[in-house]
Amino acid sequence: MSIGQSAEVTDGGFPLRVVQPSGLPQGRPLYLPGRGSTWVHEAPGPPGAPTLLLLHGWTATGALNWFTAIPTLARRYRVVVIDHRGHGRGIRSSRRFRLADCADDAVAVADRLGIDRFVAVGYSMGGPIAQLTWHRHRERVAGLVLCATASEFAGTSGERVFFSALGGLSVLARATPGRLRSGVGQRMLLGRFEGTELGRWATDEVRRHDHRSVVEAGHAIGRFSSAEWLADIDVPTSVVVTTLDPVVTPARQGHLVATIPGAVAHEVRGDHAVCALGAERFVPVLTSAVDDVVARDRHR
Repeated sequence: MSIGQSAEVTDGGFPLRVVQPSGLPQGRPLYLPGRGSTWVHEAPGPPGAPTLLLLHGWTATGALNWFTAIPTLARRYRVVVIDHRGHGRGIRSSRRFRLADCADDAVAVADRLGIDRFVAVGYSMGGPIAQLTWHRHRERVAGLVLCATASEFAGTSGERVFFSALGGLSVLARATPGRLRSGVGQRMLLGRFEGTELGRWATDEVRRHDHRSVVEAGHAIGRFSSAEWLADIDVPTSVVVTTLDPVVTPARQGHLVATIPGAVAHEVRGDHAVCALGAERFVPVLTSAVDDVVARDRHR
């Protein structure tokens, strides 16, 4: 991966030069009527190509989650990447974070960009958002690509304790002064990037979060379950299984394959950060998973 494309942006009204990865399309704000302003990166792809809507994971941004994959995917597809509410430059709201709102935001982005149907590609937290997008807007979703994700995330007692603690922390975050709240978020979110070549660009991405919303997002992930309707999914689905993942276990990812009718597993040897730190392994598998879903879309 290479870091070398400069972009002039503003941060709190002041200009800031950010060096972003080469091949990442320049981002721009996009206003969604009645919802707020979000941030999108878009690569047009070949004329008439199917559209992919890329949905990022918890504590990431659209660019940070997908920058290694966008150049390759854009050779074959129109690619749209968004920041979820509270993450990066995503929608700011005083409402409590809900995954369902993120799914509705995704469709609102498609509406603003004139996109009728799209393949929803979700990583980690983006997986529940992709599933909910199908559940709430079935006529809009041509297929699903679910990466490093699951139908529920609080299956063990330890996980239930962790996500329950995030619920308490979200209450604290609402009452904590901004500077302290930001400091908590920085410690939670930036540690895993220390010592990697993502460097300052990754730091610049995640420090834009609304950390109260990010904490609430973690609590929402713990409460998510698609168990009641997972087997009803009726669009082509690929599941990218991260086989060394300690965060979302391969067995839990495999449950998606076993439950969604016709779902196909695409394995990549890597952990939960393979999308950014193992691009040479992740991107080819992701591309094959997308190609498989598009080839099975009978409405094309």
